[in-house]
Amino acid sequence: MSESVKLRLDLPLVLPDVADANDSCVTRLLDTLSGRPGLIEAHVAGRESGSPQLCIHYDPATLSLTRVRELANSVGAEITSRFAHLVLRTGAPLHARGARGAADSLRGIPGVVEAEVGVSGAVRIEYDRSVLSEDVLLARAAAFGVRGLASARVAAAAPAFKEPGTHVDPAQPVSVVSGHAGGDRGHDHAGKGKDHHNDHNRDANPVQAEQVRLDTANRDHAGHDHAEGKGDHAGHDHSHGGPLGEKSELIFAVLAGMLLLAGWLIERAGAGPGWLPTACYVAAYLFGGFFTVKEAFENLRARRFEIDTLMLVAAIGAAALGKWAEGALLLFLFSLGHSLEHYAMGRARRAIEALAKLAPETATVRREDRTEEVAVGTLQVGDVVVVRPNERLPADGVVVVGTSSVNQAPVTGESVPVDKRPADDPKAALAAFERVGPENRVFAGTINGSGVIEVMVARRSEQSTMARVVKMVTEAEAQRSPTQQFTERFERIFVPVILALVVVLLFAWVVIDEPFAVSFYRAMAVLVAASPCALAISVPSAVLSGVARAGRGGVLVKGGGPLENLGTLTSIAFDKTGTLTEGKPKLTDAVAAEGASEDELLSVALVVEEHSDHPLASAIVTGARERLADRVKPLTATDLKSITGRGVQAQVEGELVHIGKPVLFSELADSALPAAIEQENAKLVAAGRTTMVVRKGARFLGVLGVMDTPRPVAAQVMAELRALGIERLIMISGDNQAVADAVAKSVGLTEAKGDLMPEQKVEAIKELRKAHGKVAMVGDGVNDAPAMANATVGIAMGAAGSDVALETADVALMADDLAQLPFAVGLSRSTSRIIKQNLWVSLGVVAVLIPATIFGLNIGTAVLFHEGSTILVVVNALRLLAYKVDGKASDDVDLKAPATAA
Repeated sequence: MSESVKLRLDLPLVLPDVADANDSCVTRLLDTLSGRPGLIEAHVAGRESGSPQLCIHYDPATLSLTRVRELANSVGAEITSRFAHLVLRTGAPLHARGARGAADSLRGIPGVVEAEVGVSGAVRIEYDRSVLSEDVLLARAAAFGVRGLASARVAAAAPAFKEPGTHVDPAQPVSVVSGHAGGDRGHDHAGKGKDHHNDHNRDANPVQAEQVRLDTANRDHAGHDHAEGKGDHAGHDHSHGGPLGEKSELIFAVLAGMLLLAGWLIERAGAGPGWLPTACYVAAYLFGGFFTVKEAFENLRARRFEIDTLMLVAAIGAAALGKWAEGALLLFLFSLGHSLEHYAMGRARRAIEALAKLAPETATVRREDRTEEVAVGTLQVGDVVVVRPNERLPADGVVVVGTSSVNQAPVTGESVPVDKRPADDPKAALAAFERVGPENRVFAGTINGSGVIEVMVARRSEQSTMARVVKMVTEAEAQRSPTQQFTERFERIFVPVILALVVVLLFAWVVIDEPFAVSFYRAMAVLVAASPCALAISVPSAVLSGVARAGRGGVLVKGGGPLENLGTLTSIAFDKTGTLTEGKPKLTDAVAAEGASEDELLSVALVVEEHSDHPLASAIVTGARERLADRVKPLTATDLKSITGRGVQAQVEGELVHIGKPVLFSELADSALPAAIEQENAKLVAAGRTTMVVRKGARFLGVLGVMDTPRPVAAQVMAELRALGIERLIMISGDNQAVADAVAKSVGLTEAKGDLMPEQKVEAIKELRKAHGKVAMVGDGVNDAPAMANATVGIAMGAAGSDVALETADVALMADDLAQLPFAVGLSRSTSRIIKQNLWVSLGVVAVLIPATIFGLNIGTAVLFHEGSTILVVVNALRLLAYKVDGKASDDVDLKAPATAA
């Protein structure tokens, strides 16, 4: 057998609609390719770096390179056209049990591979298009109590998942946040791709998403055959909006409470006929149980036995025993609790939705000698838009004309406006947008100051930083945190056990000398007391509020898992360059060796390093140019090669030049450092410099010293983190140990690890996890991606300008500001505390009420404590929306649109 050959292809080119290298479509691609004759192995390389590549090992005697590439692309196209991925948002938030029920219903639809539904209404669906079309999926979903789902042809329509008892105004708009599905929201391999750009042109603002009313969505499905669901659900109203609109349940609950109170007062005063109090209680039953009956009916039809059904059974049992007042109280409080829970989830969700409303709907585009107002969705890369004072910026881009200060708080959380000025070379800046300086780069949704500026568009509106953040937050909402997964597992065991206990208690009269009515009443009381309503909502409400508050403060948290982990860990590791330091090193020293001049040292270093984009190389190039001042004739370098973690080499004037760390020369043959060079190097290192030695041919030209100053806020941030309970603050750096120690001492770290290669940084993180359990890694999300991926929580700084940082980090600090870290950690700490408090309250109340009701506590009191605990945990979670750092509101982002200048 001939030796295998390796081919690497960029994964996004093979699967253009898959954003995550861990997506199930990637697994399908690998499995399919691995089974082909001549293909030995297929795997994904570069996951950690944020630039995943499909790596294929093949037998060249069996397959040619061209054939292998064709196979990879054809399999990728087949998977892309077959499997669709949707990220949607419902028209209203859901109760926790409703979200689980909706997800279970969706998974039960043939062709749906996976579905996740969050309490905020975030929905993630993956389905097999060969089994199920999107239109049929939407129609089938409607048959499960989900309505308002519009076709992919309406580019921004979204489903309004309806959990029974959650009410959506028929005029309430619903929207799609994003999706990738071959032909759904991206490039269509199934025949719809030709309409892709037209769909964008119809969208005034893809970030804010086209507003589609439910009646329009319903018209889209007029005439569809709903298959199995057609007969059962024809004519059934799933909107649950009620006769009084969106607030029907709250109004009905209040009416039930008023009728309950009236009946109790009449009965207590003995006024009026004897049947009047009972009539008031019956009316209270009607209003308080209206939505509970509808919800129980929906659950039973979907073959689910939920808490609402248990409550209805208990209320009917109380009525059967003549306890009308207690049954009315149960339904009143249960309905009121549902309404308040819905309101609380809606408030947390609105805090997140406010992000999507930041970008304006129109933009003023310069067309040669005139301007024209166009929809933001029609902007193309390279268009120049005019932004007047106090207007929101319509797109990510580069300033080309004018100066101003821009309030970037809506995107990055920065409290101080950032000065902007034109880029020297706008077209070059567009080509390297992520590396453009903050003084030249602007983001969609930020607010212009007092100057008029013109901005060249760098990204289409659906690709802007704000659009990506909204998409990622929506995906995060649909994910379950570790504690939430625990509570759901607990409920699956707890509820059947309680039902078994209730059945046993129903037959207590057989063992104990008491009437059946007493045993039945006790069983109903236990049923009410044991229903885990508070437990079901305790964690989702806290996670949603925490994610929403973080987003408002310029911090993107990708789900409950990172939020909880960051709230409990005690160790944080930091990269040095660009994280703890300014990331803008300067050339401070150029010490020439004997027999060489400073000009020769600098000119050789300049010609080699100007081909590198490493920060240290940039510092050497800038410093050398300043010192040389055109005194030396420019040289030419060829055959530039990087020596990973050590330095670079190149050919200059026919001689091989090496520039790198002193350790590099101990690894090269016949290149030991002269004693004089070692001595000078030691002096610079002792002074906190990062050093590089330059050798040309067999001659050592000298040593260069570069210094990167710590961020001014670094020491304060470390003190704040220690106050929050972070015990270990560790720096991991590729610089020598002396430099690492100097920086660590100046900013107040507990430990520093230097002289680390990239793979050694990963090992250092693994060792920290082994020693301390959980560890966070803070970096820029690009060079530090492998270490961040191996940390419990990866935290990227300056993510607003970096696609890689947004994708790879668990937590993204949108601003390049280390001061946001204590806010993120403090919020996570508060979230963890509130989750624990909610769990203790919800489980504690159940633990007290079950034995209390067994020993005689009546239904009315049990209901008061039961519903009271539900409201308590929700209100406790909402406190996170008002979280402030040390009582200061400076981290709060104003999401209100400014007045537009005339």
